[in-house]
Amino acid sequence: MPIFNNSGREKMQNLRNIFTGSDDSEINENSNNKENVTIGLKYKKGSKSPVIGKKPQIRSNTIIYDDVEIGDNFKTGHNVLIREKTKIGDNTLIGTNTVIEGNCTIGSNVSIQSNVYIPTKTVIEDYVFIGPCACFTNDRYPVRIDFKLKGPIIRRGASIGANSTFLSDMEIGEGAMIAAGAIVTGDVPSYYLAIGAPARIKPLPKHLKTLNKI
Repeated sequence: MPIFNNSGREKMQNLRNIFTGSDDSEINENSNNKENVTIGLKYKKGSKSPVIGKKPQIRSNTIIYDDVEIGDNFKTGHNVLIREKTKIGDNTLIGTNTVIEGNCTIGSNVSIQSNVYIPTKTVIEDYVFIGPCACFTNDRYPVRIDFKLKGPIIRRGASIGANSTFLSDMEIGEGAMIAAGAIVTGDVPSYYLAIGAPARIKPLPKHLKTLNKI
């Protein structure tokens, strides 16, 4: 079962809120089975139950591994997978069918839409928006040679367009924007636009040089 960072009666109320989003303090002991939610999947001996903040809303068929830390006001869509040693801040949304492969750091006020793939050792800072079906990678030479796995670093306030694809070990700068369908093969500077396949890098128009309002 999850461990919450508040105490007493509020623990019981938050357990109810995880499955229903309700403020009703009545506990339905079968909520976990009805919603097919798994919170605290053990992956090794001695792993610790996840820590989840206040007022979460976790929808059906979501799986959260042990050794995960999540802040307040966390929300998921359906069929979300969050693997071990991932840290997530406050007010963050993880959309339906999104996979977070573990050992990731995700900030606060982040909006990740449906069908996004986030590989291990990815860093996503605060106020980042990631559109549906974005795909990040962490292996530059899959199954060919030994390569130190390293996912992307996505800096504060960046926006990632739908169906965009990223090679491993790259940095998306603060406030940068990635156009829908772009294939990003290198770093993108702060407040620049990546567009096309392979992506071309252009300065953002002046009116877009601002952080996201999430």
